Amino acid sequence: MPHFEIHATDPARARRFYSGLFGWAFDPMPGAEEVDYQLISGPNLGAELTGGMMKRMGAAPAPHGPVRGCTLTFEVADTDERYAWALDNGGAEALPPMDYPGIGRAAYVEDGEGNIVGFITPATGEN
Repeated sequence: MPHFEIHATDPARARRFYSGLFGWAFDPMPGAEEVDYQLISGPNLGAELTGGMMKRMGAAPAPHGPVRGCTLTFEVADTDERYAWALDNGGAEALPPMDYPGIGRAAYVEDGEGNIVGFITPATGEN
């Protein structure tokens, strides 16, 4: 089962960001209170993909630096709307919305916690 983890210096702030961005919910994982580990649930998550968030163990990467780990990209209905929401709610530009013929429209933002997250609206009717 694929599983991803988001590391955050301020987990409460990061939970608000991702709840608003993707509609995710967070539930504390019993036994992992020391690192404020939260299991993520919501759209596009479940048996085929699970996620968690935890307190970062060390300093956060510098803002606007190079990618510092894996980059996760999630499907959304409207890339431009989600991009604008992210920038209005503590995110910073990593890559503005761009069209990729035959693929879709994608964008990437920094989440305010040293991570980069992407979203894509798949192309329709181009196959």
